[in-house]
Amino acid sequence: MIRVVATGTFDLLHPGHLYYLTESRRLGDELHVIVARDANVRHKPRPIVPEAQRLEMVRALKPVDFAHLGDSEDMFRPIEEIRPDIITIGCNQHFDERSLSAALQARGCGCRVVRIGGFTGTPLCSSRRIVARVCEERCPSG
Repeated sequence: MIRVVATGTFDLLHPGHLYYLTESRRLGDELHVIVARDANVRHKPRPIVPEAQRLEMVRALKPVDFAHLGDSEDMFRPIEEIRPDIITIGCNQHFDERSLSAALQARGCGCRVVRIGGFTGTPLCSSRRIVARVCEERCPSG
């Protein structure tokens, strides 16, 4: 059995998320998704949707077999517990595949890292674009 792990924030679910998870699931027999903790999201604006709600939304998606919250102190701890064969990262995630592979090897996790390409089927395929559209159309200009 090939176990795959996908990671992300998954704020404001959109078709890009579904594409990422569907493509990740196609790489194996079982897909585990690690949802970032609110406190651990530092490389972009804080999530709008709280972590517990993001976890439940991801858990409900068809390609997902198991969903977990990330560890608040050590991002590799869930990986060590799940022991995947493959870890996928999304097209806009800030990880460098080689550096991530080396860090995983150093922790004894000899899994393959695969970057999933971007989704282009709709203009609203990122949380940032959804927020911008809401602000344009629903917020009074000042």
